[in-house]
Amino acid sequence: QRRSSRELLDTPVVNNTFNTGYTDLRNVSFHSEQEIWASAEVSEIKCFNVKGNSIKAIKTKSGKYPDDIAVTSEGYLLYTDRELRTVNKVVNGQIKEIITLQGWTPGFLCVTSSGDLLLVMCNDDTTHCKVVRYSGSVKKQRIQNNENGKPLYSRDYKIKYIAENRNLDICVADRAAGAVVVVSQAGKLRFLYTGHPSKENPFKPRGIATNNQSQILVADFDNNCIHILNQDGQFLRLIDDINEPCGLSVDTLDNLFVAEYKTGDVKVIKYLM
Repeated sequence: QRRSSRELLDTPVVNNTFNTGYTDLRNVSFHSEQEIWASAEVSEIKCFNVKGNSIKAIKTKSGKYPDDIAVTSEGYLLYTDRELRTVNKVVNGQIKEIITLQGWTPGFLCVTSSGDLLLVMCNDDTTHCKVVRYSGSVKKQRIQNNENGKPLYSRDYKIKYIAENRNLDICVADRAAGAVVVVSQAGKLRFLYTGHPSKENPFKPRGIATNNQSQILVADFDNNCIHILNQDGQFLRLIDDINEPCGLSVDTLDNLFVAEYKTGDVKVIKYLM
């Protein structure tokens, strides 16, 4: 499960910064040094190389901005479209709808190690949110309530970034709940993380990513920092002095890519020895 253990650096280092040309930058998704996708509150999704050169761009079908983006292991871009209620796959510049919802709105998504898709969705009267696992366009699993039948996730549609950990836990950064909600692969609640007492503003997490150590990295937008947790939800470290961090992604060497919302910068941070 866990690769050789690496220590956290005492002082994380910003190795690289590039500007996407966007303000209101929401998401970054690393696939390779030649393919780093970024999306903002515009209808275009751009692809950059690690030097920050823009390689190509895709326009969404609806003309609305994507809630979230992800990249499959083969390198296909996925994005959610709230307007059309679709999850879309971009193949050779062509946009294909792979999932279309009725009565539910798709939000945030991630690709799992097995190639499944985990999709956060909320129903139209915003009374329920759930995570659904898809294999292709086939539903395989629904994660919605705990063992007592109580909802695992807040009803608020706004922001629920999602990531799968290396131990196959499913981690949701539920902004409205002020918590990171972590369930096992089977959908059973493992723990909630509700922030760190040293921070003055309420914890309203945004982006979330996991690394090869099964650590969980969480963007704390209102406190301008990143929280690092172990796989059991124990707090390990803060990365401070990030400007309104939103989406997160890690590369194959566990460097952290951070989308800064207002500046439009992507920061690449080394935080492990």
